[in-house]
Amino acid sequence: MAETKDKAAPKDKAPKKGGGGSPGGGGGGRDKKEKGGGTAVDHAPKAREGTPRLQAYFDGTVRAKIAKEFGLANPHQVPRLEKVVLNVGMGDASKNPKQLDAVIEELGAITGQKATVTRAKKAIANFGLRAGMPVGAFVTLRGARMYEFLDRFITLAIPRIRDFRGLSNRSFDGRGNYTFGIKEQMIFPEVDYDRVEKIHGMDITLVTTAARDDLAMALLRELGWPFRGETPQRVA
Repeated sequence: MAETKDKAAPKDKAPKKGGGGSPGGGGGGRDKKEKGGGTAVDHAPKAREGTPRLQAYFDGTVRAKIAKEFGLANPHQVPRLEKVVLNVGMGDASKNPKQLDAVIEELGAITGQKATVTRAKKAIANFGLRAGMPVGAFVTLRGARMYEFLDRFITLAIPRIRDFRGLSNRSFDGRGNYTFGIKEQMIFPEVDYDRVEKIHGMDITLVTTAARDDLAMALLRELGWPFRGETPQRVA
C-alpha cells in the first residue's frame, strides 16, 4: 500500500508543473502570447508592418526628382499625396439594404478599412428622398494604408480592366486633385465573385498638396500612374 501511494503522488503534482490542467495555471500560456508565441488575432484592420514600397520609393527617389525638375528649393514645396477617397453612390440604398451592406463589405476588403455610410443632407421629393436616408458609402485612406492601396491598384487592379488604354490626364480639378471612375468593382482581386450582389462602379479621388495641376501630374507620373498615351514609370 505504501508503494501505491508513492507512485500516485507524482500524478497529482503533474498538473501544477504544466500549468494547463487547472484554472489558475493559465498564466504560462498568457505569458507566451505576450512574448509573441501565441496565435492571438487582432480584428482591427491595420496596414502591413514597415514602410510600404510605394512610400519608400516616393521618399527616396520621387521627392528629389520633382524638386530638381521644377526647381523647388524648399522641400515643403514638393507635392505629396494627402489622402485617397473611394466613393460608391447607390440611389436605391434605402430600398435594398442588403446591397448597401455588400458594398460596405467590398470596400472593407479592398481597402482594409471599414467604410462609412453616406446619408442624404436634404429631402428631394422628386426622387423620393428624405434627409438622413443612406445613399452610398465611402472610405478615406491616409498614410501607409493609402500607399498600399495605390500600389495594389496600379500593379494588380488596373491590368484587369477590360480594353484598358490608360487613364485620362484631364481629370484634374485645377487645384492638384485627380478624380476618375471605374465601372466594375470586379477589377480588384480582393472581391469574391461568388459573393457579389450587384456590379457597380465607384469614384476614386487622389488629393495632393500640390497647388497646380502640372505638379500633381508629375507626382502621379513618377509614382507609376498609367496616363493615356504614355508609358508608365517603373517603380523600383
